[in-house]
Amino acid sequence: QVELVESGGGSVQAGGSLRLSCVVSGLTYTSYCMSWFRQTPGTERELLGSIDYDGNTTYADSVKGRFTISKDSVKNTLDLLMNSLKPDDTAMYSCAVAIARDYGLGPRCYEYNYWGQGTQVTVSS
Repeated sequence: QVELVESGGGSVQAGGSLRLSCVVSGLTYTSYCMSWFRQTPGTERELLGSIDYDGNTTYADSVKGRFTISKDSVKNTLDLLMNSLKPDDTAMYSCAVAIARDYGLGPRCYEYNYWGQGTQVTVSS
């Protein structure tokens, strides 16, 4: 059984930093992508950034330059370092895993298969 557990959320003042971690257990696939999302009540979930099986990262414009994604393949953890936090960053943050599938175009991540429960981040002004 695959399980994703986030930690590291909390309250911080604007301009501060937080590091979120996502521990993945029970995953037997070797090629997968990992991502961080966030969501506030009444809004759609926002993809913040991803890291693929080759270690390539992508970020949403809203967090580019402030947030950094990293992973430890040995420990099966995914981190999100958040700097220069703003009140607008207040949200529930979740990690997710997408298993890479090869449909003839090489391995790619098409959909997210596993999700964590989330950790709350609150940024005060």
